[in-house]
Amino acid sequence: MTKQWITFDLDGTLMQNPFGKWVFPEIAQTVSGELGRPYDAVAELVAEHERRMAQGRYVEAYDWDEMLEGLCARLGIKKSCDIEELVQKHCVPPKVHLLESGTAEALEEIKKLGFSLAVVTNGFYKYQAPVMEALGLLSLFEVVITPERVGTGKPDPAVFRALPGEVFAHVGDRLDHDVQLANKCNVISILIERSLDCKGIDLEPEKRATDQKVLQWCLDKWRRESGEQLSTVVLPDVFIPRVVVFSVRELLSLLKEWKGG
Repeated sequence: MTKQWITFDLDGTLMQNPFGKWVFPEIAQTVSGELGRPYDAVAELVAEHERRMAQGRYVEAYDWDEMLEGLCARLGIKKSCDIEELVQKHCVPPKVHLLESGTAEALEEIKKLGFSLAVVTNGFYKYQAPVMEALGLLSLFEVVITPERVGTGKPDPAVFRALPGEVFAHVGDRLDHDVQLANKCNVISILIERSLDCKGIDLEPEKRATDQKVLQWCLDKWRRESGEQLSTVVLPDVFIPRVVVFSVRELLSLLKEWKGG
């Protein structure tokens, strides 16, 4: 029997990692200490990340240790911290946490419907696996796809090549990475957005993405993700999700409906 996969993004979709509040600040503090003066190392790393993404260098764009090593070399200082070790250091609740209660139970129920579960994340495995393990997620997924493992990252459709069978749907919180990826592959694109509770909440998940208020919200979100002041007034089709859900529990209910029970 051919496998039917539902793939999930991680950060912003299922869990909160320690990078923003814990890892990056410690990197900035360490680099400033080596220099003997304040220095915004995080801004430099993020700028390099964005340059690499714009060039389609998806694997290199998420190699934070390599980017930090390059930055330290340019500054003439030693690289005195290891990002993988920092992730492990800060990989404890509440520094890391699930974005909603009952996530593990909902994922188990999705598997009982006959779906296979995989992670498709742009974070390297060495940065993501410790967080997944700490939050009880790692054992729930049959496959974890990361850029260094498959040689590319979202939104490149090639990330799905590692999965035998059919990708039924991809779930994520970003239009530029997740929704675009799914739409390019003719996979059901499912945007999970917990802050949309005041817009479209009374609509069925499949109808929310056609609601004008939700579409305007998505257009504004896409502009923020692009980091540019785009003049486009209509959201391109490739960034429009097929389905919008507020939670993993709501996703489970929708899948049950699709499965006829």
